Amino acid sequence: MQYDREIREIAHYVYHYSVVDDQVLQLAHTALLDALGCAIQTLTESESARRLVRCFCADAQLSNGARIPGTSIQLDPVKGAMSLGVLIRYLDHNDGMIGKEWGHPSDNIGALLPVMDWLCRRSPLEQKRSSGPPLTMRTLLEAIVKTYEIQGCMQQENAFNQCGLDHTVLVKIASAAVVPWLIGLSEEQAMACISHVWMDSASLRVYRHGENTIPRKGWAAGDACSRAVQFALMVQAGQPGAPTVLSMPRWGFYGTTWRGQPPFSLPMPYADWVIRNIVYKLMPVEGHGLTAVEAILEQKKRMEEEGYSNPAKDIEAIVIRTNAAAKLIIDKSGVLHNAADRDHCMQYCVAVSLLKGSPPETADYHDESPYATSKEVHAISKRIDIYVDDRLTDDYLNRDKRSIASGITILLGNGRVLDEILVEYPIGHAAKTETLARVQEKFRRNMALLFSPAESERVQMAAAPQSQLLVSEFMDLLEKRQGRISNMLSGTRL
Repeated sequence: MQYDREIREIAHYVYHYSVVDDQVLQLAHTALLDALGCAIQTLTESESARRLVRCFCADAQLSNGARIPGTSIQLDPVKGAMSLGVLIRYLDHNDGMIGKEWGHPSDNIGALLPVMDWLCRRSPLEQKRSSGPPLTMRTLLEAIVKTYEIQGCMQQENAFNQCGLDHTVLVKIASAAVVPWLIGLSEEQAMACISHVWMDSASLRVYRHGENTIPRKGWAAGDACSRAVQFALMVQAGQPGAPTVLSMPRWGFYGTTWRGQPPFSLPMPYADWVIRNIVYKLMPVEGHGLTAVEAILEQKKRMEEEGYSNPAKDIEAIVIRTNAAAKLIIDKSGVLHNAADRDHCMQYCVAVSLLKGSPPETADYHDESPYATSKEVHAISKRIDIYVDDRLTDDYLNRDKRSIASGITILLGNGRVLDEILVEYPIGHAAKTETLARVQEKFRRNMALLFSPAESERVQMAAAPQSQLLVSEFMDLLEKRQGRISNMLSGTRL
């Protein structure tokens, strides 16, 4: 029986498309560095994430396993994918892609790196038996391009959120398509692996909304990475797939879960469009709130120039004009229960930025942050009104424009109105010429939390497209045996 067309198209792309454009590989290099920097940042700044990594590591380390960056931990590829996926995603600081669905293509690196590292460390005989591609940095960068493309193209036209489903299913799909190629499985086996993802369906995205917003939104991608690797290993062990898992009447994904929406569609054939159009986060703010934070900081400067120095006292109302996705995801009122709730609240991010005069930092979302219980933050948040502008929504969905616009107008208590400041593209968007340089700065800043400038430079050079290193040799550059990280292994605080 032939596999569903949608599954065949993905597998054919993975196995028959070659990435030959040096610019595209250089963009993948930037994406890899950004994701690694996010992982190091999480490792050093989030005790909650460290506790998760510790629980995956308990009694599970391998002498030739996949290395977890910034540590001396080595794990089997399934636990390694979970751990690295958590570290990349947990602080909501990794890159993103917009469309009718939303997501973070760099989540897939959580699956790719551990698998390739683990494969490199197998015995010479096992490596000789493999028919997979060379386990070099060049192959890793090509794998990144392919996972980005699968996830990002699927996001453009297929709104899983309309069915209440979480976008991390697309991480699972993209990784489940590319990991079989890396470990030397056949194209048919890759299709079997993809079919197992659709049999799983997708998580409910309830953990990203309202009173149910919890830290699971930070480890859902790691879970998707680990499931993709697990499926690939099970298919390698002989498990067959379900060819019509999408289209089978009554029992398939479309019949049970897709709520009558049309079958999946793509805006273009799979190639390398996504890696060229990624949005990098240069502040730890939910992607749809980036432009609102930039706009409020511009309004803050305007207020100070006119002598208004007490926002909580001076401001009567703040009106935010934005796109429909921003309102749906991060428009929140009432009590915010935890860090995961706060970093997905536009009102909180805007209020904190207004009071600080700078973007929020990860510590500003924690329960221990003075902003979490600030009466001024609460007062300002209550005065923020968010509404959807249809033109901004159209521009958001228009692939020729792809703006994430938000405009902010401020009404002062004395009747003065500060005219709207509209920011269409945040710094970090592909439309901004300074984006790549700023991403490089972010990488160096994050790496400096654990590594010297010379070590950071070696990592950056070793990840370049022209690098001849094996992935395991690259990961060895990210090992840390001494210092604060060693405390993590014994279960103490960093």
